[in-house]
Amino acid sequence: MPNLNDICDDMIGSVDYAYAAAIIDQESGLLLGVAHNVSYITQVYLDAVAASAVEMFRGKAVVTAEKMIADLRAEEPRRQIQEIQLSTESTFHFMCIVPDKPDILAVLIAGKKINLGMGWASLRSRLKEIAECCP
Repeated sequence: MPNLNDICDDMIGSVDYAYAAAIIDQESGLLLGVAHNVSYITQVYLDAVAASAVEMFRGKAVVTAEKMIADLRAEEPRRQIQEIQLSTESTFHFMCIVPDKPDILAVLIAGKKINLGMGWASLRSRLKEIAECCP
């Protein structure tokens, strides 16, 4: 059975223009698995991306908005954001919660020449395998 680093490596190797992939524990913010093929991607860079991704899914503003929505609907608050696609000047970041593992976030970072559908396909096609490797 492959480990999370192997899955990340396979993810970036399977699609043109992919730079990095990571699996993040949203409770701790720790990287559970990571692979990259760009020299400027350092541990500090990876940690910053992980922290930013967690903030987008579980940050204070997000939790407050989810609570407000739940209150308006007379429901219990729940985590509603499942996927995010983020663009920077030169990259796309594909991020999604791993099904049945609500505290695990999978991320793929790629250059803007990537076909968006291929980026999502590369990430989504590995979610089951990622889930099997996570606690």
